[in-house]
Amino acid sequence: GDQILGLRGVMTDITDRKLVEAQITASLQEKETLLKEIHHRVKNNLQVISSLLGLQGSYVKDEKSRQILQECQDRVGTMAQIHTMLYQSADLARINFACFIRDMTGRLQQTYGLAASPVEIHIDAADVSLTIETSIPCGLILNELVSNALKHAFPEGKGGKIHIGMRSEGDRVVLSVQDNGVGLPEGIDFKNTQSLGLELVNLLVGQINGTIDLRVDRGAAFTITFPIANMKG
Repeated sequence: GDQILGLRGVMTDITDRKLVEAQITASLQEKETLLKEIHHRVKNNLQVISSLLGLQGSYVKDEKSRQILQECQDRVGTMAQIHTMLYQSADLARINFACFIRDMTGRLQQTYGLAASPVEIHIDAADVSLTIETSIPCGLILNELVSNALKHAFPEGKGGKIHIGMRSEGDRVVLSVQDNGVGLPEGIDFKNTQSLGLELVNLLVGQINGTIDLRVDRGAAFTITFPIANMKG
């Protein structure tokens, strides 16, 4: 009698544990589905904004205003792309940033690569996974620096090269954007400039607790170093 009662107690305990495990698994799957849906909806909303900016640009006659709208469209597109990659990622919380760099530069080349002499973009990026909190500011930083190089470093259809590098050093990431173009105007302080793009870069570098340095030598070379985690709250 005691043996049967003991066995029944063990079986009940195993059954209860399996029920709890099933409930936890169902809860995790539900949260995963919800996260995917959120990323999908955010991406869709950003794409609507991007389309509206593009539509508005088609009605604008002033070239400078059209360029501003195009820049805004690029920034929105960068954020939408990160949400798309998170939606497709198995992790749902982190993306492989090297893959993002390749996708982003391809999109920017399509936007700005209409000059007679093409600009080559070389990417040397290690597989580093970043959270959404780091990916979005980091993606926007890259968007500004690569866009600036494509628009200004190679005037009058001049060809050239842009090199994008990313590597991890311990708990930090080193991101670099270097071109062999005309460089920045002499004496410019890129940390105190009238350029909205560079102002955004400086703000975003601060947001990810990073540092940024510029070296001007046969072109411009920006180097950003930031911790993989430890975002400002």
